[in-house]
Amino acid sequence: MAHFPRKRFGQNFLNDTFVIEQIIAAINPKPDEMIIEVGPGLGALTKPLLQTTEQLHVIELDKDIIPLLSALPQNHQQLTIHQADVLKVDFASLTDNKKPLRIVGNLPYNISTPLIFHLLAQKDVIKDMHFMLQKEVVQRICAKPNTKAYGRLSIMVQYHCTTEDLFTVYPEAFSPPPKVNSAVVRLIPHTRLPYIAKDENHFSDIVREAFNHRRKTIHNALKGFISSDAFTKTQIDPKKRAEQLSISDFVNLSNAHHL
Repeated sequence: MAHFPRKRFGQNFLNDTFVIEQIIAAINPKPDEMIIEVGPGLGALTKPLLQTTEQLHVIELDKDIIPLLSALPQNHQQLTIHQADVLKVDFASLTDNKKPLRIVGNLPYNISTPLIFHLLAQKDVIKDMHFMLQKEVVQRICAKPNTKAYGRLSIMVQYHCTTEDLFTVYPEAFSPPPKVNSAVVRLIPHTRLPYIAKDENHFSDIVREAFNHRRKTIHNALKGFISSDAFTKTQIDPKKRAEQLSISDFVNLSNAHHL
């Protein structure tokens, strides 16, 4: 049964054998691990994952793809299919043996950022994540201060995880080919946070506000969020702009507000 990619689901199906092998090698799945694949599509990653792991859960929104996944020749006892919106999935409910989850997937570009934030909120049950994303998004996730790509996404992901841009994937590897390059990123939640915000919601708010006004000085961008005293306490130059501040700078500003 043929399945045609649907624009509304952002479907671009991976079909390059070499790229698939690269991704599986990067994940390096082991038989006794609990692996969750997001957006399995036609099973490009699902099939090789089933050859190496004893327990694979896949989460697919498109109900028309479910029969294709159910028909995979591999042992069905290994494969559990969830027809669901991944943005509403409680990942802790997927592990009954307290094993940390390994999350993998070729993510539709239209949900990649919301999904990463959804997963960061559940990072306590996650060992690591390997995702194929739009190359620009991976660059933003891994960006360092004083670069054009550095922003809210960089800070919020790196606050919770170590990040690694593994390799680029070109449009020809997909059907249909997307209009942009992709890349595979590895995210590993910190076992201990390098910097601890006393109030993570406030920390998140000031990062968002700072980059909403990235052309302004940090003092002017955060008026109403951070007192002038906080800059004095932290010795952070109030004339700097958001992209010049490190994660620890933002954490220190947030914490100084709560002293």
